[in-house]
Amino acid sequence: IVVIMALKHVRDYFHADAFLYDPLDLSQTNAALFFTRWITHFCAPLFMFLSGISAFLVGERKSKRELSLFLLKRGFWLILLELTLIHWAWYFSLAVHETDLIVIWALGISMIALAALIYLPVKAILAFSIVMIVGHNLLDSVHVPGNGAGAFGWALLHEQRMFIYNGYGILVGYPLIPWIGVMALGYGMGTIYSRNFPAERRKKLLLILGCSLILLFIIIRYINIYGDARYWFTQPTALFTALSFLNTVKYPPSLLYLLMTLGPAMIFLAFTESTPGWLGQKIAVYGRVPMFYYILHLILLHLLAMIMTSFSGHHWSDMVLNNALWTGQNPQLQGYGFSLGVTYFFWILVVVALYPPCKWYDSYKQANRQKWWLSYL
Repeated sequence: IVVIMALKHVRDYFHADAFLYDPLDLSQTNAALFFTRWITHFCAPLFMFLSGISAFLVGERKSKRELSLFLLKRGFWLILLELTLIHWAWYFSLAVHETDLIVIWALGISMIALAALIYLPVKAILAFSIVMIVGHNLLDSVHVPGNGAGAFGWALLHEQRMFIYNGYGILVGYPLIPWIGVMALGYGMGTIYSRNFPAERRKKLLLILGCSLILLFIIIRYINIYGDARYWFTQPTALFTALSFLNTVKYPPSLLYLLMTLGPAMIFLAFTESTPGWLGQKIAVYGRVPMFYYILHLILLHLLAMIMTSFSGHHWSDMVLNNALWTGQNPQLQGYGFSLGVTYFFWILVVVALYPPCKWYDSYKQANRQKWWLSYL
């Protein structure tokens, strides 16, 4: 998941069209660009879902109170990282007049919410998660206008919006509903990863659930009435009709978006439980140090982008940003960017370059398990 995530961020920094239009805009995109963006849809839901499973497994070694305190502290730590080091890594500037509440922030808030939810019975947590995931699209038509506390509070819950206060912007990029429900779903499903749960039964259950979610996605999406604010339409070609069918809403993640991503993910989990081969062992290194990898990959990407600006008639300082890359509101970068092929080259380069430091940090963590602070990075 973290390897795929890097593809999205590489595209943000290097692909020329990333500064011009949304790769999911069917009036401007092509199939290669669409799927380059679409495959990264799996990242955020799996971050949340697997974090929930991980919390359950940690809880098998701790009391409820200890687990709750751990989730609280880790949640606040992630929020602090989002607002400081990660924010700087995106911009390379301390003078930015904008705060972005995006994926790591949502992950932190969801952990704080889970710190309270774990005191409920597991079945109640699963029921809560399912109700939130299935029912939240009923709120799509609810909007609170203006810049007041009510509008901001509603955006935090269920509407992506930018707020401007005295010239300072706050982007609510990841509304919390239903992300909290996705993490809670992972926690509830953590029971199938407990020590006494048979591996074959777990694999069978994951396959049944995964196939069921995909089937539900196809049925509900075909009906085209509920589950996503963006309806699909017949396009000039069969390929683009299929793209329209797959083009679901991420902010906040719709029911169909989550069915489309969590279903295949469960099937993938079912088939990858056995001992990984050589490549799997290499990739697993990144997964054991995800936050370390996340921070390093943003910094490395930004440094490489600074170097590459000189090849597009720009100065390296043009990559010291005043606005988020995804807004397209950095006029100094006009004309900058490379082809999709070059973008993929940089993706592979960044992932390979990060292996040695991630391998070192993974070994360091394994050799120093007694150091409590390592669980936070």
